[in-house]
Amino acid sequence: MEDVEYSYIKSQVKKLTGVDLNCYKAPQMQRRLKAYLVRSGQPNWPKFFRAVRANPADLSKFKDYLTINVSSFFRDSEKYKYLQTSVLPELLRHHPSLRVWSAGCSRGQEAYSLAILLAEAGNHSGGQHRLLATDIDQSALEWARAGGPYSADEVTKLSPDLRLRYFEVRQEEYWVKEELKRRIAFKPHNLLADPIVGKFDLIVCRNVVIYFEADAKEKLYCRFYDALKPEGVLFVGGTEIVPRATDMGFEAINVSFYRRKLVTLTTPAKLCYSRHVS
Repeated sequence: MEDVEYSYIKSQVKKLTGVDLNCYKAPQMQRRLKAYLVRSGQPNWPKFFRAVRANPADLSKFKDYLTINVSSFFRDSEKYKYLQTSVLPELLRHHPSLRVWSAGCSRGQEAYSLAILLAEAGNHSGGQHRLLATDIDQSALEWARAGGPYSADEVTKLSPDLRLRYFEVRQEEYWVKEELKRRIAFKPHNLLADPIVGKFDLIVCRNVVIYFEADAKEKLYCRFYDALKPEGVLFVGGTEIVPRATDMGFEAINVSFYRRKLVTLTTPAKLCYSRHVS
């Protein structure tokens, strides 16, 4: 794709959807855009944008495609096991009631997985946990708020007991029960642009930043650092590594898990601080 054409597409996408394609890896995004144009049946991008501008439903589908909604419950089950047996007990020792953020929650699978773990932990800790789940994609949020439907493949990593406790089955599809839905506040949010309100004990952002350019990743991880309470934990995807984590003020506590270090005069979060003052 020529640079001029890609600049035009990025400009139109930003105007129509608010999504900044400069934050995404160009080769991957260009391949996806080319495939979508072919699928749309439009001969070129100007005609494509005129068509979606006149049809909100098509525009919503295009935005869903750009923001890439792929997930499942308890994805990477061994990481969730570590979260359940090591990270949450340590956090609960300091704060019986946790504040948790599922950032880039897609259709809610990750957020509901967290809600299940917190519900199970809450029976022992007695805490009233607060769980925020955000995404830029409104249609994905509507799906999550409705609690489904989710396929049998999406819930396959849940034990039969947990499926029975937290889901209803209707016409071979799985729906989250009302009690669990009430534990989560689903809200729209642009990770790179919207303000982050409050401090969190745990932030979960998995398989979202893999599509971002390096500078956008660094900016987002610094935002997560700022949003964590001291010794709060960031949980990322199984193949993701926070670059320059130590310079940002994190310490790796296991694969996919980073703790915000206590900042002292001798261990300042140099990298994130420099981004704030630059």
